Amino acid sequence: MLISPDQSVLIIVDMQSKLMPAIDDHITVLNQCVRLARIAQALEIPILGTEQNPAGLGENHPDLKALCSSTLIKQHFDACSDDLIRYIPKDRKQLILVGCEAHVCLMQTALGLIDHGYAVHIALDAVGSRQPLDKTIGSLRLKDAGASLKTVEMLAFEWLKSCQHPAFKTVLALVK
Repeated sequence: MLISPDQSVLIIVDMQSKLMPAIDDHITVLNQCVRLARIAQALEIPILGTEQNPAGLGENHPDLKALCSSTLIKQHFDACSDDLIRYIPKDRKQLILVGCEAHVCLMQTALGLIDHGYAVHIALDAVGSRQPLDKTIGSLRLKDAGASLKTVEMLAFEWLKSCQHPAFKTVLALVK
């Protein structure tokens, strides 16, 4: 099933200042998160953020935080346990997750959202963990649980559907 911009919400999980330096290939993960958030913004897709215990891990990267309509401060690894569902527009059922860590907060949040009946999509090139194996195993577990694994570029073109989309040139510039 293809995703639709009018059904989508982008959720940026825990891209926090004190955590990011420990994430494998963190610069690429951050750049891909920013790229996808800018694409979502161009297509008027709501963007939500989460921060795990920001007193300890700091706030989300400012480039990402500025793109979020709201940021949920959480203590649970599964953001659903801290009422993430309340922030998701009721008419949107396709949730795209990016962020950290693939095998902890991102995975547990995705599993919680699947349990709540959402179609969950993971942009793997915008997801990170400290250890590559943890990202791999977390991704496999998400796929087994029913999450759809994608890339930032795949999502961009699925949202656009056509080169005639009014935002095509803007999105294309962000993809390149």
